[in-house]
Amino acid sequence: MRGPYDVWAPRPERVRLQVAGEVVAMTRGDDDWWTPTGPVPDGALDYGYLLDDEPDPRPDPRSRRQPDGVHGLSRRDVTAHEWADGSWTGRQLAGSVVYELHVGTFTPGGTLDSAIERLDHLVDLGVDLVEVMPVNAFNGTHNWGYDGVAWFAVAEPYGGPDAYRRFVDACHARGLGVVQDVVHNHLGPSGNYLPLFGPYLKAGRNTWGDLVNLDGEGSAEVRRYILDNVRMWFEDFHVDALRLDAVHALSDTSEVHLLEQMAIETAALSAHLRRPLTLIAESDLNDTTLVTPREAGGRGLDAQWSDDFHHAVHVALTGETTGYYADFEPLEALAKVCEKGFFHDGTFSSFRDRDHGRPVDTAHMPTWRLVVANQNHDQVGNRARGDRPAEHLDDDQVVCAALLTLAGPFTPMLFMGEEWAASSPFAFFTSHPEPELGRATADGRIAEFEQMGWDPDEVLDPQDPETFHRSRLDWDERAGGRHAVVLDCYRRLGRLRRELPQLTDPEFGAVSCTVDGRLFTMRRDDVLVVVNTGDSATELEVGDREVLFETPAGVVVRDGVLSVPAHAGALLGPVATFP
Repeated sequence: MRGPYDVWAPRPERVRLQVAGEVVAMTRGDDDWWTPTGPVPDGALDYGYLLDDEPDPRPDPRSRRQPDGVHGLSRRDVTAHEWADGSWTGRQLAGSVVYELHVGTFTPGGTLDSAIERLDHLVDLGVDLVEVMPVNAFNGTHNWGYDGVAWFAVAEPYGGPDAYRRFVDACHARGLGVVQDVVHNHLGPSGNYLPLFGPYLKAGRNTWGDLVNLDGEGSAEVRRYILDNVRMWFEDFHVDALRLDAVHALSDTSEVHLLEQMAIETAALSAHLRRPLTLIAESDLNDTTLVTPREAGGRGLDAQWSDDFHHAVHVALTGETTGYYADFEPLEALAKVCEKGFFHDGTFSSFRDRDHGRPVDTAHMPTWRLVVANQNHDQVGNRARGDRPAEHLDDDQVVCAALLTLAGPFTPMLFMGEEWAASSPFAFFTSHPEPELGRATADGRIAEFEQMGWDPDEVLDPQDPETFHRSRLDWDERAGGRHAVVLDCYRRLGRLRRELPQLTDPEFGAVSCTVDGRLFTMRRDDVLVVVNTGDSATELEVGDREVLFETPAGVVVRDGVLSVPAHAGALLGPVATFP
């Protein structure tokens, strides 16, 4: 059993504990864990480690709180939260609707406590799981969270660990599960002291930074560090699922891959806690080996993102075909994604200049294992201005995106504000206190977009505080205009998804799509989704069907023929049968 001040540190020759203004000697064990040798002052909370002859203490690699920022002392998380979710039995991913939010821009207050005030809105929308972008401690006052360095600590600007527990309790009280977005593939550029303690990193880099040491010397403790972090979210913070960031950037040649080990330990913990615990991978590989059960030779994760769905929907509605959108120009790309899970399933990707992906085993894999969205933080935030599709699309097109997502075969994920066509952008923002790092981030952003053909004058400065402030949602918008119209459509679609079992049927075989010009149809068992992506009205023979949902422009069924205005769409019930 580890003590509260024990620390793994194979690299330094001497480690001392600084706590309550005193310095306490520590002794190294055979396993390179250091333990205080003298008494620790009673009631001590703030502490750090003096490594060798360094004059400044370093925070605990497993710190639960960083009240003075990532460079300051750690603080023990000793608050005894009285959980109120004893009757909570969890929320499975199958059949659920996920809602992604960024704590700092979800509400004007930008905290976990202020987010609680908006949870009833999500319940009314038909959401089942709230996905929170990373909240681990980072340097500065605001950012996306993917450059955090203290993986065990909840960022103080959001309210710290106590506020996080209140948020989870409040979600569970409303029947909402919580998905926490976590980053284990790299560490941020400021405040990463882990290499001073041990071999947490190894040679090589991925897109975002140095590689985490998952398979080299000392990697057993590094892997345990990550696996204990996974356990912390489930056990100590009662979350229901983890979204694992960019798992394709995890470099691991071990016999048992880290992801498979996560699946093994998460399944065991789920059995012990007697509630579903879900692992959702973000992966760029288009390879469902990740979500194939271990007994069938896979990694055993529960679900993964399918960006191909987003790309196909985005191109179909906006007409954008630059960069990685180019391959999705034919409307048939959307049909293939809906029927097969991926568009690139071993086909040539012009953006990558090579074949990409592997076919989905549609005969055996349930559709819900793929999480899809028509917007998310990446696809909106990684645009030069952080502009949302609603800025370029009319109301019918915006609602068609929702129709395809919520009535489609996969697990739908909504991005905060899309449900009312929010006018606020969601830009990439940072608050690096170091001027050099701030300039490097801004310059790198411009260079990246110039390579993609964007006008550099359009690229927002991520270090400008206004970039962050403009990304906050304006909740007052919901009350009128197009925002109220779109919100009503999202709510109706949310209700239909719960009422119609056809919309949660997990069989790929129950999905069939057709394309006729710019008219797209998708059958879910005996329910029909129709979307006119063209600029002129069109007709379709549908038989004696009932219109269950229509976009704002409306549709008409007369003598078995459906008239669909430009950009409009509808959901139709089964053909009537008579005795």
